Amino acid sequence: MEQRTLLALLVFSSLIVLAEALKPAIEIYSLHVDCKVTSRFAHTVITSRIVNRANESREATFEVELPKTAFITNFSMSIDGKVYPGVIKEKAAAQKEYDTAVSRGQSAGLVRIRDRKLELFHVSVSIAAASKVTFELTYEELLKRQLGKFELLIKVRPKQLVKHFQIDVHIFEPQGIRLLETDSTFMTNDLTEALTQVQNETKAHILFKPTMDQQRANPELDDTLLNGDFVVRYDVEREATAGDIQIVNGYFVHYFAPSEMPVFPKNVIFVIDRSGSMAGRKIEQTRDALLKILQDLRPEDHFGFITFSNRVVEWKSSLLPATQENVASAAAFVQTLSARGGTDINGALLSAVGALDKAKDLPERSVSMVILLTDGQPTSGETNVEEIQENIQKAINGKYALFCLGFGFDVSYKFLEKMALSNGGIARRIYENADAALQLQGFYQEVATPILMKIEMQYPENAIEGLTRNSFTLFFEGSEIVVSGKIRNELDLLPVEIKAQSHTSDLTLKEEANVKEKEQIFQDQRYIFGNFIERLWAYLTIQQLLEKAISAPEEDQKALEAQALELSLQYSFVTPLTSMVVTKPADQQQGELANKPTEADNEKPNNRLVGASLKNSTSRFFGMPSEDDLAASRMKTGSAPISRLKSRVRAQPVVHEHPQFLLQLPKLSETICLNIDGKAQPSVQLLSDPEQGLTVTGKLGDGTNRFVQFGINYVNPPVQIHVSTDGIVVSHNNQNTRLPWTESATSTIQGLRVSVEKERSFTASLPDTVTVKISLVKFPDDFLGLYFLDTNHFSDKVSGVLGQFYSKAQFKDNSNINQRADERLLTVSGSEHKVSRMYKKDYRLESAHGPVSCWSTDVTP
Repeated sequence: MEQRTLLALLVFSSLIVLAEALKPAIEIYSLHVDCKVTSRFAHTVITSRIVNRANESREATFEVELPKTAFITNFSMSIDGKVYPGVIKEKAAAQKEYDTAVSRGQSAGLVRIRDRKLELFHVSVSIAAASKVTFELTYEELLKRQLGKFELLIKVRPKQLVKHFQIDVHIFEPQGIRLLETDSTFMTNDLTEALTQVQNETKAHILFKPTMDQQRANPELDDTLLNGDFVVRYDVEREATAGDIQIVNGYFVHYFAPSEMPVFPKNVIFVIDRSGSMAGRKIEQTRDALLKILQDLRPEDHFGFITFSNRVVEWKSSLLPATQENVASAAAFVQTLSARGGTDINGALLSAVGALDKAKDLPERSVSMVILLTDGQPTSGETNVEEIQENIQKAINGKYALFCLGFGFDVSYKFLEKMALSNGGIARRIYENADAALQLQGFYQEVATPILMKIEMQYPENAIEGLTRNSFTLFFEGSEIVVSGKIRNELDLLPVEIKAQSHTSDLTLKEEANVKEKEQIFQDQRYIFGNFIERLWAYLTIQQLLEKAISAPEEDQKALEAQALELSLQYSFVTPLTSMVVTKPADQQQGELANKPTEADNEKPNNRLVGASLKNSTSRFFGMPSEDDLAASRMKTGSAPISRLKSRVRAQPVVHEHPQFLLQLPKLSETICLNIDGKAQPSVQLLSDPEQGLTVTGKLGDGTNRFVQFGINYVNPPVQIHVSTDGIVVSHNNQNTRLPWTESATSTIQGLRVSVEKERSFTASLPDTVTVKISLVKFPDDFLGLYFLDTNHFSDKVSGVLGQFYSKAQFKDNSNINQRADERLLTVSGSEHKVSRMYKKDYRLESAHGPVSCWSTDVTP
C-alpha cells in the first residue's frame, strides 16, 4: 500500500515537473488592449506584461500589428521598475543617433509594412531570470468611413495562452450610434461567451475577456485560438443638414456625409495592362474582377476598355452605354484578355483621355473617370515618368479624375501616386494575394457611386485658422468629408456654408453651431482623451501636407514637409518625417529606431535595417519572442555574450544559397527551406494529392544538386506538363504544345490555365485548387525553383517528399531551456528532422527581393 502511494506521488510530481517544463520560458501573463474612440478619432494603448520564468537571461519581443493609417505617439518599456521611454525626433537627427549606435556594433529596430492594411512594430529586450518587463505602445488614427461604415481593426496574435487577456473598446459619438457590430476571424461558441457589448444612444462598450480555458484550442494542449482579426464596425445617425460640427478647447471638426441622394451617371474608361509581366495569376484575377465590376455598372453609365502592352488597343471606338447587351459583349472581350509584350502607360492614358474628350451623347451632369491598372514600369513609348506625369496632367487639365492601381511590387508606387493626386484621384496598391480580385472589386465599389461634385466647405475667414482641406472634387456615397480648424476669436456661433453640385441641381447648405453648447457635450465624458479634436486636427493636417507634397514642385515640397515635421514633433507623432529612438538598458547596447514606412518603401528592401527587414511573413503579436531574433542571437555561436552576438548578426546576417524548395506551411504559419539528397534517386516523387488530382515529380541535373526538370500531372483535365530549363511542353489528348521561356504566353485547357512569364516563371492553376509555380533562376547556374500558392487547398491525403510537410508536419515543444533557440525538432510522418533557423536566398517572385528567414533541413527520399 505504501509503495503504491509512493509511486503515485512520484508520478504526480513527475507530471507537475513535466507541466512546468512545457510552460513557455517567456510568459505573457497580462495583455490589455484599451481603445477609446471619440467622434471617429481612435486612441489605442496596448500593454503587454511579460515574465522570464527561465533560470537565465532570455529575450522578450514585443510585436504589434497596427493600422497603416495610424501614427504611433508613445512607447515605453519598464524593466524591474525602471522605465525606458521612446523619444520622437526629427528623422535626420534620429538617424544620426542611430548611425552612432551602429558604429558601436548596435542594431536597429523597424516598423515595416505587413500587408495592405497593417504595419508591424517590433522591439526586443533581454531580461534577467525571474525578471518582468512591461511594454506599452500608444497609437492614434482617424477612422475612415468606407461603404457606409467605420472600421476599427485590432490584430490578435499572442501565440500562447494569456492569464489576463482583455480588449476594451469604448465609443462615444455625440451624433448617436446607428449601427454597431463586432466580428472576428477566430470566434468560437466558447469565446462568444467572453464577449459583451453594452450600448446606449451615444455610447458603446465592447469587452472581450476570455479565460485561459476559453482561449485553449485543445483541452489537452496549450495552443491558443486567439489568432486573427478582432473588428468593430459602426456608423452614426445623421440628419439631412450640412453635417455635424463638434468643438473642444477652441478646435472644431466638421463631418459631412449626405445620403439618399441621386447617383451621378459615370463615364469610366478602364485602362488595363496586358504586358508580359501580367501573365498568369495577375491577368486571371484582373479578368475575374472586371467581370464582377461589369455587373455593377448602372444602366445610365457609359464605359470603355483600353488595353495596352507595347501596343495600345481600344475595345470600341467610343464609350458605350451600360446596356445588358453591351455589358455581355464587354464580358466576352474581358474573357479573351491575355498578357504579352511591353508597357506603354503614356500612350494608353492619352488614348483614354482622348476617348473622353471626343465622347458624344453623354449625360449632361455626369462624372468622368479613368481607372488605370498596371503592374510594372513604363517600358514602351514614352518611358520617362516625369514626362508621362506632365503629359497626362496637361491632357486631363482638371476635367476628369484619374485613379491608379498598382498591382504588386514591380510598379513604382510613387509614380502612380503622384499622377493620381495631380489629377483628382487616388492611388492604391493591389497586393498579390489570393484575394487580389476582391481588392480590385472593393476599390471600384468605393468610387462607383459619386453623388456630389465640386464641394466647397466655407467658414468665416477672419475667425478660423489652420483650416484643413475644404475643397473636394468628388464625394462618393458611403464615405465622409472631414474638415477641421482652430477658432481664432471668441465666437458665439460658428457658421458654415456648403456649396456643391448634385446630379439634379446645385446645392447650398447652411448650418450654425453654438460654440458653448457644442463644447458642453464633451464635458465630463470618461470616453474623452484630453484635447482629442486638437490632436485630430494635427493628424489630419499632417496627412494632407504630406499628400500635397507628393505632387508639389520641389521648392513647395520642402516648405510643406517642414510644416508637417513641426506638427509631428509638437504632437509626438511618428510620421514619415520623424523617428522614435527606443532606449534600452545600457548593458545591452541595443539602440532601436522606429520609422514610419510609406507604401513606396515596400518596393525595395531597406538595406540599412537589414536585420528587421529579413523577417519572414509570419506575424507575431504583442510580447512573443521572435524566432528570427532568437536565432540571430544564437546563430552558430560559441560562448560570446548574446547581446553582442545579436547585434553583429543583425547588422550583417549570414545569407545562404538558394534552397531546393521553399514551403509555406499554412497550418504551422512557418516557412521551410528544404534540400533533398537525390544522388541515389535522381527522379523524385515530390507530391501527390488524390483529392486534388495532382502529382508532381522532379529530376536533378547531371553533376548538380539542383532541380532542372519537373513533371506536373493533372487527372481532370488529363494534362501532363513537362517543365525544364529549356522550355515547357504541355500534353493533352496526345497533342503536345511547346512554350519557350523566351516569350510570355497564356493558354487554358478545360479550366486549367497555364502561363509563362518571359524568362521568369511558369504557373499552372485550376479554380479552387493549389497553384503550382516554378521560377527560372539563371544565376549562378540555370535551375528551377518550385513552390505552391493557395496551399490551404491541399487535402489531408497529400503525400510525397514535399506533400507530407503540408499534411503531417508538426513542431515538437521547444520549451527545453537547454535547446538552442535557432534549432527545433520537426516531426513529419513519424520521422524527426532537426531544423535550423537560417537566411536563404528566395527564388519566389511574390516575395520581397531579399533573403527569407526559414527553418532549414535536409531529407532523403
